[in-house]
Amino acid sequence: MTSSIHLKPCFIKHTYRLKFLGLLLLILLFNSSALKAQEVIPTYSDYLTDNLYLIHPSMAGASSYDQIRLTGRRQWFDVEDAPNLQTAAYNTRAGEKIGLGGILFRDENGNFSKMGAYATFAYHLMFSRSTADLNQLSFGVSAGIIQHRLDTSGFTRFDPLLGASDTDMFANMDLGVSYYVSDFYFHFAAKNILSVNRELFYSDAVPSNMRKYLFSGGYVFSLNPNDPWSFEPSILFQAREATNEMALDANMKAYYELEFGNLWGGLSYRNSFESTEYTSAGEEINRQQLRYISPFVGVDYKKFIFGYTFSYQVNSLVLSNGGFHQITLGYNFGESRKRYDCKCPAINN
Repeated sequence: MTSSIHLKPCFIKHTYRLKFLGLLLLILLFNSSALKAQEVIPTYSDYLTDNLYLIHPSMAGASSYDQIRLTGRRQWFDVEDAPNLQTAAYNTRAGEKIGLGGILFRDENGNFSKMGAYATFAYHLMFSRSTADLNQLSFGVSAGIIQHRLDTSGFTRFDPLLGASDTDMFANMDLGVSYYVSDFYFHFAAKNILSVNRELFYSDAVPSNMRKYLFSGGYVFSLNPNDPWSFEPSILFQAREATNEMALDANMKAYYELEFGNLWGGLSYRNSFESTEYTSAGEEINRQQLRYISPFVGVDYKKFIFGYTFSYQVNSLVLSNGGFHQITLGYNFGESRKRYDCKCPAINN
């Protein structure tokens, strides 16, 4: 979704800072069901820039190298206090079958911010008969502590709907399963599986159920065995349990193999299944769905990773035409566990 904070309109009707108006306009773009759920770490397009572990706990330690990934995302450079997100993720293999990982993040949106930390345990079952036969089933569980904060220092007077509390802290968990067979892969993740009552916000506006489900699948192929080009079509489907919100990503990624690593890039298209009504200048009632187009490009230089993603919102009514910018930096380290003869960049990187 465009923002990681979704609020009921009653929450914001008494706020008094100009920078909060941007969030209000953003909220009005979506139907009322979209205001009833929020997620801990927003699902953007990080997974397309070699950062699968950030959304799939089962991918901790699944790669041939230990990994560090840093991301920074900023929406609308021309809007003050626009949403921005920073993440730091680390994952490693401990022994033959155990994966471990950790995530730190900070997400800001106007007067609201949240930060937290996750720790992950994963278990990998290898059914492969040889190095030419990738067949791996992985399970993962992440547990995290999250702090929400509401900055009321700029409000001109006390609002009883917001209350006196300005921070709260809670815990949650994610579960995931991944399956790689030859050049195909499938991922499933259940995010925020615990129902949590929080004190920062009015309880009717922020439900205790934040569960969200992700399913993704894809295939990597080349046109001939010696071709330096390979291609990866994939999809990502996400659904929120409390509100029945759903969205689908359709992606195409291409790799070009070089002596020092790979050049890669592609295009992602995200479409939500819900629509919202708005009135144009001529009082005509229109409907629109949330749609993104996200080109991305990157390079693997030896053990270093650099990626850039630009997301453009394809809607008639938008807060800004500035788009969303994201940078991914990464480093692969440790002893290589590369063992499979396959087109599987997430495993054999």
